[in-house]
Amino acid sequence: MPKFENFVAALQAPGPAADRAAGMSLYGWLIGDWTMDGIVYLDDGTTHRDRGEIHFNWVLEGRAIQDVWIFPGVFFGTTLRVYDPGLDAWHILWSDPLKQYYTRQIGRAHGEDIVQEGRNDQGEPIRWRFTKITPDSFHWIGERKSGDVSDWQIQAEFFARRREQ
Repeated sequence: MPKFENFVAALQAPGPAADRAAGMSLYGWLIGDWTMDGIVYLDDGTTHRDRGEIHFNWVLEGRAIQDVWIFPGVFFGTTLRVYDPGLDAWHILWSDPLKQYYTRQIGRAHGEDIVQEGRNDQGEPIRWRFTKITPDSFHWIGERKSGDVSDWQIQAEFFARRREQ
């Protein structure tokens, strides 16, 4: 059994686990550090615009990817993305202790996009999408369907760029 010097050494992994490396590529390209410009659409019709950052890394012996999303004054949270070879999909677990918001989704490729679907605390369908994906940028869109509304309503969008090393 391996012994680790500390928590960070035990959590982080150098890359994807060999037994599922092919399936890990859906989110694997995100590994690294990113900056983002964001817009959050509030229920009262106003918006909050700011800059933030995102950090992605391999964790749990390379069987998952964890990220930290920081958007000042709005959220400071983490996602654990765990690949499930049986489903050929990802379990997405978002935790934001600042806002006390937690959600679970399933993530899959949809054409050139990555789409994560689940429900919020009120039981409303939510969808988080990575679109306009390049090796060094992406557009992330968070949406929900509330009440009797048939169209998706945008709650937030982020325009991310890979940070230069």
